[in-house]
Amino acid sequence: MPLVTSKEMFKKAYEGGYAIGAFNVNNMEIIQGITEAAKLENAPLILQVSKGARAYAKHVYLMKMIEAAIADTDLPIVVHLDHGPDFETCKSCIDGGFTSVMIDGSHLPFEENIAQTKKVVEYAHDHGVVVEAELGRLAGVEDEVKVSAEDSSYTQPDEVVEFATRTGCDSLAIAIGTSHGAFKFKGEPKLRFDILEEVSKRLPGFPIVLHGASSVIPEYVDMINQYGGNMPGAQGVPEAMLRQAASMAVCKINIDSDLRLAFTGEVRKHFAEHPDHFDPRQYLSDARDGIRGMVRHKIVNVLGCNGKA
Repeated sequence: MPLVTSKEMFKKAYEGGYAIGAFNVNNMEIIQGITEAAKLENAPLILQVSKGARAYAKHVYLMKMIEAAIADTDLPIVVHLDHGPDFETCKSCIDGGFTSVMIDGSHLPFEENIAQTKKVVEYAHDHGVVVEAELGRLAGVEDEVKVSAEDSSYTQPDEVVEFATRTGCDSLAIAIGTSHGAFKFKGEPKLRFDILEEVSKRLPGFPIVLHGASSVIPEYVDMINQYGGNMPGAQGVPEAMLRQAASMAVCKINIDSDLRLAFTGEVRKHFAEHPDHFDPRQYLSDARDGIRGMVRHKIVNVLGCNGKA
């Protein structure tokens, strides 16, 4: 099966009241763990690559590993650029075989965000690629995305129709209270479902995306802390809230921090229990198993996309 775009995936997800998991990838074990989980649950899948991941692993290596994952699983898989910072990066990914790109102009004034997004959309659509845009700014840190709480802002529902119409984007990431990284909330976590509901009324049937949506699974935070880490108070988005969002207009939920926590937790545990090991195949096998188990949990209990491939 060749790579696919998210257009048909999102249509089915919207109508079915579930979301597709968009998992960030950096190396072979992460790709294997994610795709093996999706195969076990017969789930559609988005593998997303940040600018930092492309610099770390190189575009060609990531694409060849994803091609191998498709051959191994025969799943419908989208390859997506996460937080494309500019037209040039988006163009490079489109030319290099990605089937979906995100142009993140959320830091720009409204008119500049529209202009930059429209430029990417025109090029992408000419090449059969879909585009995710962002309106509103999430706080937090993830790779090169760094936004303080003071600089974050909720999406304004009054702007979404004009933005989507003028840019021609295929999906829209909105800010309703999620944030990047493992430390998301002070006090009780809250998401602005009123904003999500109003946006979905203004854009009926239009796919909405949630960034910064890792739940910071306590099991892995505890594992990291137990084996020498220091993550007191790490708190993510409650999974019940994410499931509610997936039952509404949210068709894509981004997950990165939970992958990092699962991977790192298993590696820390392995070395604590086997301090004499030095073969990467030993500790990376445990890390891959941790990724697979965590992704299966997300697919079944949060996204609801199991059996939907």
